[in-house]
Amino acid sequence: MADATDPNVEKSEKVLKREEEKRRKKAEKEAKEAAKKEKAAAPSAGPVTIKLVANPPIDLDPCPGTRDFYPEDMRLREWLFGHFNAVAELCGFQNYDAPVLEMQELYKRKAGEEITQQMYAFNDKSEPPREVTLRPEMTPSLARMVLKQGPTLNLPLKWSSIPQCWRYETTTRGRKREHYQWNMDIVGCRSIAAEVELLYAITLFFKRIGITSAEVGIKINSRKVLGSVLDSFGVSKEKFAPVCVVVDKLDKIGPDEVKKQLVEDLQVPEDSAEKIIQSLSLKSVEELAKLCGGVENDAVKELTQLFAMAKDYGFDDYLLFDASVVRGLAYYTGVVFECFDRRGELRAICGGGRYDRLMSLYGAEQEVPACGFGFGDCVIIELLKDLNKLPNTSKQVDFCVAAYNADMQSTAMRVAAAIREGGCSADVLLEPKKKIALAFEYADKVGADNIVFVAPDEWAKGVVAVKDLRASADAAAKQVEVKVADLGIIKEVLARSQADVSSDMARLNVADVTPVHSDVQTEGTAGGAEAGACSTCPTDGHVLHINVASVNIKKIDLKAYGIETAICQVCLEC
Repeated sequence: MADATDPNVEKSEKVLKREEEKRRKKAEKEAKEAAKKEKAAAPSAGPVTIKLVANPPIDLDPCPGTRDFYPEDMRLREWLFGHFNAVAELCGFQNYDAPVLEMQELYKRKAGEEITQQMYAFNDKSEPPREVTLRPEMTPSLARMVLKQGPTLNLPLKWSSIPQCWRYETTTRGRKREHYQWNMDIVGCRSIAAEVELLYAITLFFKRIGITSAEVGIKINSRKVLGSVLDSFGVSKEKFAPVCVVVDKLDKIGPDEVKKQLVEDLQVPEDSAEKIIQSLSLKSVEELAKLCGGVENDAVKELTQLFAMAKDYGFDDYLLFDASVVRGLAYYTGVVFECFDRRGELRAICGGGRYDRLMSLYGAEQEVPACGFGFGDCVIIELLKDLNKLPNTSKQVDFCVAAYNADMQSTAMRVAAAIREGGCSADVLLEPKKKIALAFEYADKVGADNIVFVAPDEWAKGVVAVKDLRASADAAAKQVEVKVADLGIIKEVLARSQADVSSDMARLNVADVTPVHSDVQTEGTAGGAEAGACSTCPTDGHVLHINVASVNIKKIDLKAYGIETAICQVCLEC
């Protein structure tokens, strides 16, 4: 047995203690490093930020030809749609909608098999699979819905919609693979008055958003007129549609190539091809009649009536006859129109016309008179940008509610609820700020007109402090105390407060007050009362104490009225 006093034993114990101490220190160091890493990985107590890794695992851009609508984009879209819907409502139209997914046959019946090359078409998972597509346009859906309930509908129908449409096309400025399109259609009216009503709606929209007839125009043509013209040139009815397709390329390929295709591909006589090209540059029906030796009387009468009615309606300055508008004439049966940018920098803004034969393609026993237009959302936004007429769509909210501290957060939410129940919008500051300046900064970022402070002292008195963030520097009553019981009518309370202060200031001529230093005795008048300087008043020079019977104001903050002085205040007594 070893002796406890043995030096070797003592040395061994010291080594063990040192080793134990090393292990303890190492463990403490590792614990500190682990805590440091955990703290670094934990969410910061400071402002929340969003940072992107160097190589994100997904493509953050939307699919080519499509768009994301961030809140600022949505506000602009809602502004635009608001005007679309307002015009439709003013004109007595009803809104409708249909599924974005439709059967392919609906569009093949109208435009042929080749239309599938422009569609987002696919087979669904049913057995057997159905050929379906994202809708490329809305009119076929309208026709399907009308035919389904045809006998029960009261004609004429006036329907409006803003569907999202999909076409797999080359994207250019003003053309996406998805877009929203304002549609207005009238079904069951043979009169040219239907087209006039649609044209009026378009021009009313332009007037509402500040676009004049000097900036846009609407070209008018008629299938009946052009059909009569081509007939007089010896072009058969069977060639009408392919001739329209060729002459529609005039701006792109030029008159020589158009003439070549008419003569070589469609076997149109050369002299007729020249007259067709010449006719497209004419700007009145009368000029066409002279060139062609007369056109169909009904067609001329119809167009003449259209322009006369537009003049009586008050929008004829937007319209002009243009025989070069041939797009879609193979589909349309009467008047056709196209809205354009008079600067010539953008593609067509909208277009439409009469399509009396469409319902027959889908099963109607006889032709159903119908006309309508499509107005896309992309080109009009580009036009507004070019004309510097985009609206101010910055975020706006009536009130921002800010709690004094975390203990008052639930109370602040209660205040916001009361304000909202009264019909005003309120944004709650979800995490109280340590500095009041940060609360003001948040309120400004969310576009608040006023900020409501919910603090313990005011709450104990049954009030909250409301500060007007948009008032000018010299405006009256920038901050007001509002009773908690009045939060549901807070705007009315603020309006009354503003009116009361403005009225009092009108009766109290502040210019009559002669501010003086505290060691000077003087007299003046305010509201008809004698004024005397008070030698014991404070020296901030901004608060005026008054008790004039005709004014009945005990305290006025002169800073609220833009009065800045560097001298002490004046006390006035009756």
